[in-house]
Amino acid sequence: MKTILAASATLIALGLPALAEGDAAKGEKEFRKCKACHMIASDSETIVKGGKTGPNLYGVVGRTAGSDEGFKYSDGLAAKGEEGLVWDEAELAAFITDPSDYLGSRSKMTFKLRKGAEDVAAYLATFSE
Repeated sequence: MKTILAASATLIALGLPALAEGDAAKGEKEFRKCKACHMIASDSETIVKGGKTGPNLYGVVGRTAGSDEGFKYSDGLAAKGEEGLVWDEAELAAFITDPSDYLGSRSKMTFKLRKGAEDVAAYLATFSE
């Protein structure tokens, strides 16, 4: 019986999307570094007033990469979106850590967040459906 339960749990875990092990509260503090270029705003509310150099990050987790209307993405990020990349916390954290390395080409986002990327991704996930 224990073997069946363990096998079932493993199969269920394999079917779930990868999640970063981030802390949203810490990510909120880390996001201060990001708001020079990015805002978080829904259609009805501005949650974090920030710059417009980068795309609005409201709903980024669950969104196809490079798909925010009105923003011109780098060729590498646009290609990732065309390949079907949908941001989850783990992918977003990997991107934030070193965007150009993640894409394998130059990114418009030159800022690297070597520490706390998982936390920022967890924070951004709180503004996604």
